[in-house]
Amino acid sequence: MSKRRIKKIAIIGSGIMGSGIACHFANIGVDVLLLDIIPRELKDVEKAKGLTLEDKVVRNRLVNDALAASLKSKPSPIYHPSFANRITTGNLEDDISKVSQVDWIMEVVVERLDIKKSVFEKLEKHRTPGTLITSNTSGIPIHFMSEGRSEDFQKHFCGTHFFNPARYLKLFEIIPGPKTDASVLEFLNGYGEQFLGKTSVIAKDTPAFIGNRIGIFGIQSLFHQVKSLGLTVEEVDKLTGPVIGRPKSATFRTVDVVGLDTLVHVANGIYENCPNDEAHALFKLPDFIHTMMENKWLGSKSGQGFYKKEGKDILALDLNTLEYNPSKKAKFATLELTKTIDKVIDRFKILVSGKDKAGDFYRKNFASMFAYVSHRIPEITDELYKIDDAMKAGFGWEHGPFQIWDAVGVEKGIEIMKAEGLETATWVNDMLASGSTSFYTVKNGATHFYDIPKKSQEKIPGQDAFIILDNIRKSKEVFKNTGVVVEDLGDGILNCEFQSKMNTIGGDVLAGLNKAIDIAEKDFAGLVIGNQAANFSVGANIGMIFMMAVEQEYDELNAAIKYFQDTMMRMRYSSIPTVSAPHGMTLGGGCELSMHADKVVAAAETYIGLVEFGVGVIPGGGGSKEMALRASDTFNKGDVELNTLQEYFLTIGMAKVATSAYEAFDMGVLQTGKDIVVVNKDRQLATAKAHAKLMADIGYTQPVKRTDVKVLGKQALGMFLVGTDAMQDSNYISEHDQKIANKLAYVMAGGDLSEPTLVSEQYLLDLEREAFLSLCTERKTLERIQHMLKTGKPLRN
Repeated sequence: MSKRRIKKIAIIGSGIMGSGIACHFANIGVDVLLLDIIPRELKDVEKAKGLTLEDKVVRNRLVNDALAASLKSKPSPIYHPSFANRITTGNLEDDISKVSQVDWIMEVVVERLDIKKSVFEKLEKHRTPGTLITSNTSGIPIHFMSEGRSEDFQKHFCGTHFFNPARYLKLFEIIPGPKTDASVLEFLNGYGEQFLGKTSVIAKDTPAFIGNRIGIFGIQSLFHQVKSLGLTVEEVDKLTGPVIGRPKSATFRTVDVVGLDTLVHVANGIYENCPNDEAHALFKLPDFIHTMMENKWLGSKSGQGFYKKEGKDILALDLNTLEYNPSKKAKFATLELTKTIDKVIDRFKILVSGKDKAGDFYRKNFASMFAYVSHRIPEITDELYKIDDAMKAGFGWEHGPFQIWDAVGVEKGIEIMKAEGLETATWVNDMLASGSTSFYTVKNGATHFYDIPKKSQEKIPGQDAFIILDNIRKSKEVFKNTGVVVEDLGDGILNCEFQSKMNTIGGDVLAGLNKAIDIAEKDFAGLVIGNQAANFSVGANIGMIFMMAVEQEYDELNAAIKYFQDTMMRMRYSSIPTVSAPHGMTLGGGCELSMHADKVVAAAETYIGLVEFGVGVIPGGGGSKEMALRASDTFNKGDVELNTLQEYFLTIGMAKVATSAYEAFDMGVLQTGKDIVVVNKDRQLATAKAHAKLMADIGYTQPVKRTDVKVLGKQALGMFLVGTDAMQDSNYISEHDQKIANKLAYVMAGGDLSEPTLVSEQYLLDLEREAFLSLCTERKTLERIQHMLKTGKPLRN
């Protein structure tokens, strides 16, 4: 098989989607040519400047404005501002010949077949034979688009459907045309997963493909159920949000964010193009949707949809009267029963047996979804796991429909369908008859799925690049306590997985981590600290700190902080390599832990930082010491050392959080030349394991404790104190902020030493712990911690 490389891509169309895709290719280091049409008329500003339609700045206005708007949007489409330099802009008249030099051309123009076909006709004149050419369409059949194109074009042409926003949503649907070469599909499938960090799913060329066909069915089915069950918009969002492992925006809020017009466009497409779908009638839009479309209540973009903001109040639409009322908190007895169940997958059995309106809703909702997905095979895909993959990656569901059905029980699922007057597809009954009682099984650490033609459980392909902790936790467990599970990843590498709420770091987690180091030092070659929860760790257990401080148990609190510091130092100075694998929120203590590992293998989507100022303390688990040490290591001859130290001081003092792993290098939290970034989070643990093994194989030597940290003493302390004074005088910071900042200044300056001095790490840790403890005696710090525990938000007092 030829080794195809993507060094340069041309993206045709710079709208929200085109610019977003361009940014994501720039994220992974690809050179991007972004092209769009030229404007037909001048703007007043351009006329005033005496410009004409022939000027380059005018000809490239549409593409440049679109890219600039995309780069300004929040959340950002780009990992690091400098990566935008990898994108070159141009227009489809002056620059179209440049597509002859790219490895992949992707069309992302408006969803109209005639326009797409005319774009392909122009592109074919300049395209080099053998170049990949794909369309990012969310619904136009692929076979219509390549009609009339050359043999070589059709062989290298297919659909590549990204979900918006391209950086954050993981689904990458690949849709073959009638003549697409198998090697093209194989390449794109691998490229999407390995380089773009996506879940690649090869779909069939059916209306709306996999993700939108199932996702839009789910939303439409809710639209039709909501009135018959007498549920409000807020109640449906409560029932279809995090409680069942779906995004916080649940159903109606998601439609507001995406735009009602977008949803209606796809639903109409399915209604028109799937006349034989057994749920055809459900794709017909209910009256309230027609009224909303007429009123242009499209959601966030038009200022109102199912929800509307008035001042600080959120109003919700009453679907019966179509008037907005203050939104009410929804409560259901069935949901109360699931409050103590941490794992979402374990809640479904309870939800479908609920005795209230919520129970009715879940039975109806899951019955219709189970029946629908069973009938979509083999129409939209031959393999059931692809439907689950598409819903998880494209719609942010924690579990796909077949996984939920397994959790409820396959037979129970059929029973609730029958009660709703629905039938499952015959292959499900055949599966039960063949002795398979579930859609999925785990064998030898790998997930298997029920293969319908073979009537047997087959291994899902492509898993060899991944380590899935759920699949190995029981069989590979080496140690377990209430805070962690330590698993054997093979090849002499252990993994320490946190199991606490939001992966907070308390005494049990620290004990587990110490135990993992003990076991690794005795019988293994290296240790990874990683997990596959939503977030790596939100930091130290502040509830525990709060209790000790309120009870004034300062000796215990001092011991607890020292235990944290000692554990971090133990990680750094153990006789085996330690690799941290942060992802998602990695805050406070989670960040400190990563900074003390020998190496960090961070997921690109890592939001990391030392945020202790928000709860009225300084980093106390070695973070303040570590920033002073890293500043000392970067003092180069001729550097203004105070300025370098100030940068590190401000990273803590402003509680900076990186919005991607690449930004963490700028903050000094990750280190160039030592730490690395992985775009696909699914590959992260396998990559971390490989690095731990490599460090062990090339001969890891236990590091010698540092006694050469240069601190600047009074000189730095004076500068910091003057700075915090000025900031407090001009009301940038509160008095308490100043107090915390001054404590941090004392630690990072190494105390009030009369001249720059070399000190040990332990010296700095003792200063850090003393400062942390003294802040825990402050009423305002306790108020901050209490506020964070209650609301999850920082308090400025």
